[in-house]
Amino acid sequence: MTDTLIKNADVILTMDDDRAELHGADVLIRDGVIAAVGHGLMADGAEVFDAASKIVTPGLVNTHHHLYQTLTRAVPGAQDALLFGWLQRLYPIWARFGPEEMFVSAQVGLAELALSGCTMTSDHLYLYPNGARLDDTIAAASEVGLRFHATRGAMSIGESDGGLPPDALVEDEAAILNDSIRVIDAFHDPNPGAMVRVGVAPCSPFSVSRDLMRDAALLARDKGVMMHTHLAENDEDIAYSLEKFGCRPGQYAEDLGWTGDDVWHAHCVKLDGQEIDLFARSRTGVAHCPCSNCRLGSGIAPIRAMRDAGVPVGLGVDGSASNDIGNLAGEARMAMLLQRVQNGADAMSTREALEIATRGGAQVLGRDDCGQIAVGKRADLAIWDAQCVDNAGSWDPAALLLAGPSRVSALYVEGHQIVRDGQMQTLDMGKTIAHQNALARKLAERG
Repeated sequence: MTDTLIKNADVILTMDDDRAELHGADVLIRDGVIAAVGHGLMADGAEVFDAASKIVTPGLVNTHHHLYQTLTRAVPGAQDALLFGWLQRLYPIWARFGPEEMFVSAQVGLAELALSGCTMTSDHLYLYPNGARLDDTIAAASEVGLRFHATRGAMSIGESDGGLPPDALVEDEAAILNDSIRVIDAFHDPNPGAMVRVGVAPCSPFSVSRDLMRDAALLARDKGVMMHTHLAENDEDIAYSLEKFGCRPGQYAEDLGWTGDDVWHAHCVKLDGQEIDLFARSRTGVAHCPCSNCRLGSGIAPIRAMRDAGVPVGLGVDGSASNDIGNLAGEARMAMLLQRVQNGADAMSTREALEIATRGGAQVLGRDDCGQIAVGKRADLAIWDAQCVDNAGSWDPAALLLAGPSRVSALYVEGHQIVRDGQMQTLDMGKTIAHQNALARKLAERG
C-alpha cells in the first residue's frame, strides 16, 4: 500500500491520551496504521492529501444500528408510536425481507454513516426472514469498506408465547446458537486491525428466553467475542421487566451474566443510580442513541451521570425506522444538546461529545487500536472542510458539533480512502439508491 501524507491540517483533534490539538500539522499513514503525527512530516513517494482549511478527527464510531431498517424510514402508522406499538407496526413488513433487502439496505446505511464521518460501526441484526443471513450485511460492509462489528441477534419468543414479535420471525433457540457458532467461526477476526468482528446479541429481554440469554453469554465467552442487547429503553421496558422477571433490567442482566467489559447495552435510558454503579464497577458499556430516544419518546439517558461514574459510553444512530437518519455527527451533536437540556449549558462540551463519538465508541466495542490519531493506531480518519457554509464565521472550527460541517470531505479506513470530495468511492450511489427505493416501493405497495 502506498503511504499517504495528510499535510497542513488546519487543526487535528487527536483524541489521544493528552487530547492534543495540533494546528498546521500532518499525519503519515503507512500500511493501514498511523506512522507519525506532527509538523513538517515528509515521506518520499507518499500520496499527499492537502488538508489546508480542513479539520481532521479520528473516524467516528457507531455502537448501535439496525442497518436493514433503512428500507423502512418514515413508515405511516409507525411515525408517532411508542416503542412497543412501533415494533408491532413494523414486524409484519420486516417479515417480507430477504437476502436482497438485507444487502442493499446495509449498503445504503453504511454509505450514509461513512458520509457522516463514521469509519467503524456495529450492526444488530436480529431477524432472518426468507433465507436472509448475517452474511448478507457482512458482504455489504466489505464492499463499502467500513470496519464492521456484526452481531448475530435473535428472537425466540413469539406472540403465541407472550412475546412481541410474530411467530414467523422467531427462531428455535438451538438453531440460533448453532448459527452463532457458524458466523463466528466464518467471519470473526480477533486480531488488531480487524475489519470484521462478530458478536452475540439476543434482541432484548422481551423477545428471547432467560435460557437463551444465559446460553448466549456462555457461548460468547467460550468463543471470546462480545455481547450486545437492548436494555432499559423506556418505561414500558421497565414495567415488562418488573412484571415478568420481578426485578429491574440491570439486575436481570447481572443475574444472567450480561455485565462486564465484554458487554454493551443499547439505550439504557431508564437506568437508575444502582444500575449505573453496577455498570461502572463491571465496566459494562452503553450505546447511547439520543435521536432514536427522542423520536420514540423514550426519554433522555443519564449520560452525564454515567460518564461521571465511569461507565464506558459510545454513540449509536440506532435503526433508520426509529431515527430516521443515520448521521453520526448529528447524533453527537444531539447527545451534547440533550445533556445540556437535562443538566445545564455546561453539562457537556463539544470536545467531550466528540470524544464519546470516537475513542468512547472504540472503547465500548473493545477496540483499543482505534478511535485516536496516535502513532500505532489504525488509520481511520475523518476530514472535514472548515470552509463550508455552515461553519462560515466560526471562531473555533474545532467545535464542529456546534456549527458544522455534518458531512465529511474525505474519509480513510485502514488507510484506504472511502470518501473523496464528499462522494463515496466504493459504491455507485445513484444506482444503489435507485435499487433501495425500488425495494421500498415494493414493500409499501403491500402495506
